[in-house]
Parts: sequence; structure tokens; C-alpha cells
Amino acid sequence: MPLNWMDVSTLSFNTLLLLERVQLSWFPGWVPERQLAIALRANPVVAWYLRHKCPEIGPWLDGVEALDTGPQDAPAAREAEVSILRALEDLIVYAVAPEIYAAQPFLGWDSSELTSLTDFTGKRVLDVGSGTGRLAFAVADKAAAVIALEPVDNLRWYIRDRARAQGLRNIYAVDGLITEIPLPDAFADVTMGGHVFGDDPEAEYRELARATRPDGGMIILCPGNNDRDDARHAFLVARGFAWATFEEPRDGMKRKYWKTLT
Repeated sequence: MPLNWMDVSTLSFNTLLLLERVQLSWFPGWVPERQLAIALRANPVVAWYLRHKCPEIGPWLDGVEALDTGPQDAPAAREAEVSILRALEDLIVYAVAPEIYAAQPFLGWDSSELTSLTDFTGKRVLDVGSGTGRLAFAVADKAAAVIALEPVDNLRWYIRDRARAQGLRNIYAVDGLITEIPLPDAFADVTMGGHVFGDDPEAEYRELARATRPDGGMIILCPGNNDRDDARHAFLVARGFAWATFEEPRDGMKRKYWKTLT
């Protein structure tokens, strides 16, 4: 379903050159293949970039580029480009205009839904998949330090610029993934994440627990799941997480989870 956060029809297809390796790795199963085949034939530089930036999708790209799409004129190629840009709008907005994402209504949830779960005063906090820093900025006024872990370079710059504008010197934007946290064992007093948990629950939870202090450290997750039982809910409850509901404006009731490690 189109997000309609921004008008991607004005963008060059070369905007894909701004995407990170981890984002490109998500293309198989997400991007409409026939339209991508048409667009890549018209944009060999983008095709080269996809292969060399993210070699692991090479076999999938072989299949895409082998599709018989027939001859396509320039208008048809542009139509295919725009369809791809629309499909990738939530990735493209990070690279082009993160302020648009930061202004989305669903991020306007009450910060007390997070800050009431534990006392962040003087704590070393890790925000995994920080995005535009919604969780990180919600606790920065109390935390000793907040590590905003985010794999998208432009989002890290956005977080740094916003922290500087607000006079916050305790937010540090760092490259990393939920399954590859570049920090020592037991680093964080509180590890948290919003709209990031659930693609690989076992590996993600193992890494979150590794990076969190085992003697009273806390993991807080707001996966973005609706208020109904699903695989993420079952996984977290089975591992001892408490949970409650909260509202994301215009997006309904969601679930949040927390667990103190012992």
C-alpha cells in the first residue's frame, strides 16, 4: 500500500544509489521484479551499484535481469522507475528527507509510554534501529549516554544534527544492526528498540541480551505489532517479557514489551 509521505515521481531513479547495503538486501520479495527489470535496463549504473554494493543479491538480480519484458520506450521505463520508487518510499525517505519521516503522526505517541517503564536517570542506553531517534530523544534528558544504533548513514547525520540543535551532548549515532551490535557484552543498562524487532527473533534477542547488563539491565521493545497475538508476541512472552498496549496516533493500538535481565 502506498505510503504517500512524499512525491517520489519527482525523484531521479539514481536515488537508489543512496541506499545502504542492508537496505538493498531486503529487495528480494519486496521490489516488483518486472518493473525493476525494465528500470535497470534503462539505468545500467544503478544495476552495477546494486550488484557491487550488495553482492549477496547477485543471484536474485540475475533472475530479474533475465526476465523478458519486451521492448520498452522512455515513458514506459519512467513508469517502471516510479513504481520502484513508490515501493521503496519508506527507504527513500530516510535517504532524501528524514524530517518527513520524523513528522509522521504515528511517531507522536506519548513519551511516558517509554519513560514510565524504568528510571533512565544516569543510565547508559542503547537504542537499536534508532531511525530518526524518536526513542533516543525521549530519554536523553535523563540518561548518562544514549547510543543511537542506526545502519542508515543519512539517519545518523540527522540524529547528530538534531542533537546538536537541541544542545544534547550525550547522544552518539553509531552504525550497526540489531543482529550485529558493535558494542561489548553487558554494555547497556537499558536496551530498547522501536519498529525493529521480529525479522529474526532468535538472533535479535540473543544479541540484545548480550549487549545488555545481565544483573538488572532492561530490554524494552515496541515492535510495531497491532494489539493482537502474533509470532513476535508469542516469542517475547515465552521469554518472560511483560507487555501492555499503547496508542500510536492514526495507527491504532500497539503492544510494548519489557524484561529485566537477571
